Amino acid sequence: MISIYILTYNEQVDIAECIESVINLSDEVIVVDSYSSDRTVEIASHYPVKVVQHEFESHGKQRTWMLKNIPTKNKWVYILEADERMTPELFDECVAASQSNEAIGYYVAERVIFMGRWIRRSTQYPRYQMRLFKKGEVWFGDYGHTEREIYSGAIDFLKETYPHYTSGKGLSRWIDKHNRYSTDEAKETLYQLQQGGVNWKKLLFGSTEVERRRALKNLSLRIPLRPVVRWFYMYFILGGILDGKAGFAWCTLQAFYEYLILLKVDELRETNLESPYPNSLKYPDPEESPNTSESLSL
Repeated sequence: MISIYILTYNEQVDIAECIESVINLSDEVIVVDSYSSDRTVEIASHYPVKVVQHEFESHGKQRTWMLKNIPTKNKWVYILEADERMTPELFDECVAASQSNEAIGYYVAERVIFMGRWIRRSTQYPRYQMRLFKKGEVWFGDYGHTEREIYSGAIDFLKETYPHYTSGKGLSRWIDKHNRYSTDEAKETLYQLQQGGVNWKKLLFGSTEVERRRALKNLSLRIPLRPVVRWFYMYFILGGILDGKAGFAWCTLQAFYEYLILLKVDELRETNLESPYPNSLKYPDPEESPNTSESLSL
């Protein structure tokens, strides 16, 4: 079997459906809550799940803390967020993968559901996230508003996907959340512009979609008029125009998000603030793995 972690913070709208999507599949479901102020914990407590609360610092640190401090019945674990759902087909593939001993972790592609529609084209589907892995073999570090997985060993990709309901709590919540995210992304952008670079080899000849996407992001940070370029690229090149009204809204909001990041980068420069990420990809326990590989899903 596979143990399931569900990460939550004020998820009273989604938590019930998320738990119900997996409760009859896994023999262990653990809700890791960041001290929600709504009914998230109350609702979760109605189900046969374990609820653990821990103060949120960052996405990477929260994942590292739960992996180190919350024991599980099973060696293999899957990370699920409250606005995502597990499917029986995906769970079956996860179980089969965990028994194969061919890899220590697996990427899974998301299907972004926005305004009630699968945004297949302008989200660059398939877009992968590290979700299934052997506990103790994969860790997480911070990168911008999100996290990067850090591992040492073979990884692979699953064929099944999971639905991600990005606007289930309404557009106001989406906008508020991305306003917060843009602050962390601005800090990481500033650091990457000062210390990073473009890996052209991985961009052109990367062995996986994850490698190519990460290199593409590093390139995109250096493109003039990035918000405009991103909107044009998503809407016309990727085919967002075929995703209907929801596709237009998605591309426009993503371009606005990029513009907000750029404004905050300028603000950081004007206030002479340094990026807080000089070691943003430090392994949680450096002595445990001096030679690690890492990848990013954007």
